[in-house]
Amino acid sequence: MRCPRLFLLVFAALAGCASYSGSSLTPGVSTEEDVVAEMGAPALVRNAPGGGRVLWYPRLPFGRQSFAATVDRSGTLVSIEQRLEPQFISRLRPNQSTADDVLDLLGPPNRVDVYPLMPREVWEYQLRTPPENMNLYVQISPDRIVREVYQLHERPKFLFR
Repeated sequence: MRCPRLFLLVFAALAGCASYSGSSLTPGVSTEEDVVAEMGAPALVRNAPGGGRVLWYPRLPFGRQSFAATVDRSGTLVSIEQRLEPQFISRLRPNQSTADDVLDLLGPPNRVDVYPLMPREVWEYQLRTPPENMNLYVQISPDRIVREVYQLHERPKFLFR
């Protein structure tokens, strides 16, 4: 009897996530208020090039996605993109990109660690890369310049019990 209960619990949880990606929103029609009503309060808001704003909706750690909802100066939705994808990650350039570039491309990280002896911050993003999940690490020096960008396979947690 546990399986049907578990199925119902999972189904109910997923039904509550209908606004997970903002798929019901329409660029050119929906407004910033519609985005917030559908997706909730953004984790981060950044200025968009040429005016407007980008509202960030990271679905980390378990969703392994980060959605950028871009609205123009008048508050109309321009686009919603899942940014933890190779075409965005590949734009990061060690020794050239800045911490602001990372936030503009990928949104807020899942976790930030500080390495005081280097000294560097390491921003972690969890990626959805079937069949095995990967983690993206972006090392940032005190001058806010990206120094390293690399991905590592996530180790299965069951090996460490």
